[in-house]
Order: sequence, then structure tokens, then C-alpha cells
Amino acid sequence: MHALLVHPGVYVNHTGPLTWLQRAWAAVLACSPAALCDESALRAAEGPGRQGRQERLIHVAIDRDRSRVQPQGVRLHRMAHLQERVLWNVGPPRLKYDEAALDVAMNASNEFEAIATLADAVQGRRTTARHMLRALAQRPLARRRTWLQRVLTDIAEGTNSVLEHGYLTKVERPHGLPRARRQSRGTSTGVVYRDAEYEQALIIELDGRLFHDSARGRDHDFERDLDASVDGRDTTRISWGQVFDRGCATAFKVGVLLQQRGWTGEPHPCRSCGG
Repeated sequence: MHALLVHPGVYVNHTGPLTWLQRAWAAVLACSPAALCDESALRAAEGPGRQGRQERLIHVAIDRDRSRVQPQGVRLHRMAHLQERVLWNVGPPRLKYDEAALDVAMNASNEFEAIATLADAVQGRRTTARHMLRALAQRPLARRRTWLQRVLTDIAEGTNSVLEHGYLTKVERPHGLPRARRQSRGTSTGVVYRDAEYEQALIIELDGRLFHDSARGRDHDFERDLDASVDGRDTTRISWGQVFDRGCATAFKVGVLLQQRGWTGEPHPCRSCGG
């Protein structure tokens, strides 16, 4: 059987398509010393069953000072301090999960995709928000640094301050919705605090917890909603995508809910709506 050339100096000893892992190994060997980075590092850590990771390109990191022609099907990333950022003892070598997840979040096309990357990293239990905060602290010039800090702090503390601020600045205020009372106190069957409560007997709960520690956490949410119904108010739960990815559509839907309950105003388009 003849060896098949993949990249200059790198061969495989079979015919037919290469698996993703073979392509990843070939890319790293062709650029050695090098390591998988970005989406490719996450894919290698998560295993072949992970859906949604980029398949077409293999992302490879090399030292910032090296000059190297980019092989076909490979995207080179030149990085400072590569030696300490890489897990050299795994196969193929790859950036530490924290580092790779931060890179993907920084370069995401929108805020929702950035949040989803951080949430997936924590949900998969391959890292923690506090670990990523420490890694981010070593990057003073990182893109979106302040915003990412706030999101990671939000995840680490189990609060929803980023989401609440996003609802105010991306949904409520720019579309002319009435101003809600925030963190209003409710006492039907115990003291609770509502994220956003409108005079029209509508409560908006910003579901900022990206995952729940147990069934008890979700059960607590349902109990809050039932308490609100006992008080004659309806609860609508809104989460990250509806605020950061579809804020304009969300605003007009909330506007309809408010009108159904007596609001005489009307939401208006914001700059992002194109109105």
C-alpha cells in the first residue's frame, strides 16, 4: 500500500478520506512545534461526538515569532507565550481548554455566540468560570475583555446582572416599553424578588442561570411563577438568546403582552431594527 501525502513531510498509510483526528494530527505535525487552538482545540478536548464545531479548517497555533507557510486546510494562529499555554502531553497537543474557549468567545460573531461558548465550557465541566476569569486576567488587551469579565462573573456567582442589564438596554429602553420595577419584592408564600415587574400585572423573569445545579433550582422557579399567578400576575421567562440575539423581536412580543393587559402605548423600532 502506497503512503498518501497529506502535507509536505506528513503521510498516511491508507487510502480514502481522513478522519478529523487524522487531519488534526497531520496539521500539527506539518507545523511542528505547534498545537491545536481555537475551535479545533475544543473539538479535540470534547471528542468526536461533539456537534457544531468547525470541520473544514484545522486551527493550529505556532509561536508568534515563527515564519511558516500556511498548509492547505489549516489556519495558523501566531501566539505569544505558546509554551505555557499548551498541553504538550496530550495527542494531538492543544491549547488548554480555558485558553481556547476564551479565544473562541472573543472572536464570536455576536454576543450570544460568545455567551454560548462560555456556557458550553462550564456546562461540560471541563473548566469553571473562575478558571476562565483567571486566564482572562492574563490578557489585558483581549477583545471584549470587560464584557467577558462581566459574563464570567455572572456565571461564577449564579446571578443574572448581565442579562438584566441586557434586557434594559437592548429590549426595554430602546423600544419604548414602559419601565419595569426591578427586583421588586413579592411575599405570597415567602419573600421573593422579581427581575422586572410591570404595572400591567406582567412579570418578566430573566433566566440568567445557564444551568441549574439540581432539579430543586428549576422547581424553585416554577414555584415563583405559581406564586405570581396566585397574586393575579402572569410570568414570562426570557433568557440569553431572546435578549442578546433577538432583542428587537422580543421587545415587540413583550409589547403585545403589555397591550393585552392594558398598556396603551406601542413599542417602536430601534436603530438595530432598521426603523
